Amino acid sequence: MNRPLRHIAVFCGLLTLALLLRANWVQFAKNDDLANDKKNRRVQIEAFSHPRGDIIVGGKSITGAKETPGSDFKFKRVFKEGPMYAPVTGYFSQAQGATFLEGVHNGILSGNDDRLFIKRTLDMLTGKKQQGGDVVTTIDPKAQKAAYQGLVDLNAKGAVVALDPRSGKVLAMASTPSYDPSVFSGISLAEGKKFKELSARKDKPLSNRALREIYPPGSTFKILTAAAALEHGVVTDIDKPTGAPTPYKLPLSSTRIGNDVPDSNCDKVSVKTGMQWSCNNVFLDLADKLGKDKLRETAEKFGFNEEQFIPVRAVASSYPEKLDKPQTALTGMGQGSLTSTPLQMAMVTAGLANDGKVMKPYLVEELRGPDLSTIEKGSPDPLNQAVSEKTAKSVQEMMENTVENGTANKARIDGVTVGGKTGTAQHGADVNDERPYAWFVSYAKNSEGESPVAVAVFVDPSDMDIARSEIAGGKLGAPIAKAVMEAVLER
Repeated sequence: MNRPLRHIAVFCGLLTLALLLRANWVQFAKNDDLANDKKNRRVQIEAFSHPRGDIIVGGKSITGAKETPGSDFKFKRVFKEGPMYAPVTGYFSQAQGATFLEGVHNGILSGNDDRLFIKRTLDMLTGKKQQGGDVVTTIDPKAQKAAYQGLVDLNAKGAVVALDPRSGKVLAMASTPSYDPSVFSGISLAEGKKFKELSARKDKPLSNRALREIYPPGSTFKILTAAAALEHGVVTDIDKPTGAPTPYKLPLSSTRIGNDVPDSNCDKVSVKTGMQWSCNNVFLDLADKLGKDKLRETAEKFGFNEEQFIPVRAVASSYPEKLDKPQTALTGMGQGSLTSTPLQMAMVTAGLANDGKVMKPYLVEELRGPDLSTIEKGSPDPLNQAVSEKTAKSVQEMMENTVENGTANKARIDGVTVGGKTGTAQHGADVNDERPYAWFVSYAKNSEGESPVAVAVFVDPSDMDIARSEIAGGKLGAPIAKAVMEAVLER
């Protein structure tokens, strides 16, 4: 063989070797990346080739599947009572992807989770269609209905979160306005248009206000301020007069802040009386005496400044690090730069009701395979002993007095011990221009003295046909909280 032919032969051999190496690289090293690429239509066709597993509430599925004739995506997701459960399930759409539990536990629901490998292999060998597992939630259906219906009846933007303080189970999670995930679960032009319409609405129905929106918590934060003051020794006797005058002059400022009740109810009164009538002067003064570092330390023990995963992600509520003295005082009454999700205020309330121990909230009771075998079990997990039992019981005493004799009386339940706190939060660049938010937090005790439920209700009345004077946590939020607590207690 002459020299040019040898060169050509070697070159062709090298090209063949390179091709073989590249083919093996694609086949093995890049296999997972290519198989899971969102642009790989075969992956999408496979994902919708069989019904998914279900999301379970109260022993019943709230999801299902529907055949889609004329499409290579054979099945699409359907949701039962979709708007009520959308903040829990999220959506699973052929065009829009997946959110919340549908997204977080997509592997279990689709049957592709590594923990289902043996089951999947056996099905393949026996010719069975792939099956997905189920996600069993902690949601109490009656509590969820009470929460959702309460918001719908108000025709308000808002959210409700109910927790079991003893375990951290999420018993209810509602957000309004809501949406039906079934209406855009397919890939048709009409369904795509419906999704765009929902995305463009100013009232943001696709947003989960319970987990993903933050607001000033207003006077509901006073329960945490009181807990911090007791824990750090600023208050030693909840019945002793504080000496805080009203109207209260902010430190280093000429601004004076009054109350929504007569001065005689609040002038220099005790912390217990201050809680009863939601006296701003008392809690402004406590925050000023505590200082930002001690207040932030206590807030963080309840979960502030940290994202929560239930397993759906909840944004972090914020107690800022850099505050001057006037701003610090304002946080004592839940204003200023302070922000919170409804979930976070439910955690604060639950922690105090549980004698100071904050449990990590969780939404999933069990992950189970197609054969109903348990893959993973949810279990109680402490977050922090935020405050001592003694401190928590003192705050409970004040909250229970506020329900019996103060501003939270609309949460009373006959024969049941209930603790509560109202909140009205100013917001906006000029607080006088914006309609305030209404908040309400509460817990109920059973006959054994334990608290099986704590609730946080948030109402944004900006679109409600209601006089500004009627916007108050006790009027708008307390009846919803009461209905949710009654639903849990009946169980």
